[in-house]
Amino acid sequence: MLKTTLAAAIVSAGVLGLAGCDVKKTQEGSVTAPKFEVTKKQDGDVTLPKYDVTTPDVKVGSKEATVNVPTVKTEQRKVEVPTVDVTTAKEKEKAKTGG
Repeated sequence: MLKTTLAAAIVSAGVLGLAGCDVKKTQEGSVTAPKFEVTKKQDGDVTLPKYDVTTPDVKVGSKEATVNVPTVKTEQRKVEVPTVDVTTAKEKEKAKTGG
């Protein structure tokens, strides 16, 4: 139980950390594509195969049945849980400049 809670908290912190990023482009990118010359040596002909497909008939329904269902009891306990405090990049920048 504690391991599951801890794992959930770590995943949540990672998601919040990514959401709190401030991304600024600092340089333009460029790509120079190579140039190719291609010559055709023969004409092609493509014939695709044909298929006749017969699909099955599927009927979905429901019926009433009696089954054994497990029950769960809960109780309250005081446990220590992890906390996460995220300061976004924008918040850090505001703190630096005082604005």
